[in-house]
Amino acid sequence: MTPYFGMRVAALVTGGKDSLYAVVKAVEMGHRVAYLVSMLPRSDESWMFHHVNIHLTELVSEAVGIPLVSAETSGVEGEVVEDLKRVLAGLDVEGVVSGAIASTYQKSRVDRVCSELGLEHVAPLWGREPAALLAEMIDYGLETIVTAVAALGLDESWLGRRLNHEALRDLIALNQQYGINVCGEGGEFETLVLDAPIYRRRIRIVEARRVWRGDSGFLVVENAELEDKP
Repeated sequence: MTPYFGMRVAALVTGGKDSLYAVVKAVEMGHRVAYLVSMLPRSDESWMFHHVNIHLTELVSEAVGIPLVSAETSGVEGEVVEDLKRVLAGLDVEGVVSGAIASTYQKSRVDRVCSELGLEHVAPLWGREPAALLAEMIDYGLETIVTAVAALGLDESWLGRRLNHEALRDLIALNQQYGINVCGEGGEFETLVLDAPIYRRRIRIVEARRVWRGDSGFLVVENAELEDKP
């Protein structure tokens, strides 16, 4: 099935940079994003879905003005795909957008769900070179912070850090030293987009706390709100 201009699609979102930028690119391709879809893992160790601060997708939905469809998933391998399939089967869409860049694990499973439901999988970031892609996101205007880290070289100081060009240079250096994925798609880090040109209002973090466990940690956003843009 060949993608065609102007499909009605649902976009898988986590609140992170990859899923939000995939929405941006899908709109630029001419697709109409009818729903944001967020899967809420009951387990901290989800096989497919982002966990840290996933509850903030409600604010992301309000910020971009696109309805959110959310559902719980066990997070257990083998069940996750079926959970996603049940959600997508109930939506009036022709395609599904994901922020997959290089993870064949993620993309192949979304491909399978779409094939079984007769939907097109739109993956506008697929195959992009990570450093160039992250630079493009920054230049586009994504205001992104790091919310979790789990890789050599990424210490507690990264939690809450903004992903700007200085951070990009540091990530490239860490890639050269430790081989981490500059976009964090290997699970090295997770992110939250506070503002973007597609946001009607921006997300403001009111209260957050850091949790550090030896060599990894995360930023728990306990309270956040939308505020008008200047």
